[in-house]
Amino acid sequence: MSRDSRKFRDRTEAGRLLGKAIAEKDYPDPVVLALPRGGIRIAIEVARALAAPMDLILVRKIGVPSQPELAAGAIVDGGEPETIYNDDVIAITGLTRNHVDEIGKRQLEEIERRRALYLKDRPAVPVAGRTAIIVDDGIATGATARAALHAMRRKQAQKVVLAVPVGPTDTLASFAGEADEVICLSEPTPFYAIGIHYLDFRQLDDDDVIDLMAEADRLRGDETEPPGTDTQT
Repeated sequence: MSRDSRKFRDRTEAGRLLGKAIAEKDYPDPVVLALPRGGIRIAIEVARALAAPMDLILVRKIGVPSQPELAAGAIVDGGEPETIYNDDVIAITGLTRNHVDEIGKRQLEEIERRRALYLKDRPAVPVAGRTAIIVDDGIATGATARAALHAMRRKQAQKVVLAVPVGPTDTLASFAGEADEVICLSEPTPFYAIGIHYLDFRQLDDDDVIDLMAEADRLRGDETEPPGTDTQT
């Protein structure tokens, strides 16, 4: 892990730099897994650099009711939901795991909404036996990334890599027993928030994700011809 501190122009620049760093590792049979929404703009550049397929991994943070940005846990994969608990946050906020589970039910509904909108009938990219590279635009508490790592283990990835442009050193170090490798371009100290390390941190919306998934399909050569296109020469 690098310990320098830098600002990225935007997610595209960060993705290109991250893709270059990952490409140097020469991982066997990689598949890039994006955490939407922000992570998909990073992940598309990583997929381009690796000439690898990209897919989404649907994870939702379970925020503390009084502080929604503070993660009490995260829930992943609406097909086989799994909740990861942030017990330190649960303890200091007076919540219980049952409270977290109740809040998680609402996030599971959002996962299913996103699955229907972003993926439709698109088949999942196979992960078993491959190098699964989980990509986001940054790490803060690490709750969603931790849930994503668990999901890839469950899908029997041969190697699981967590890759982000920016994150705090202590949180990144906490993944040592869960990820086979962690790649981070910048570990600023002190660390306050992901967004301040980007000059442009515009939030992506559903349409952005749909467009980027279509771009991922084009990179894979999977885009079908639009109706009425004459393919004869």
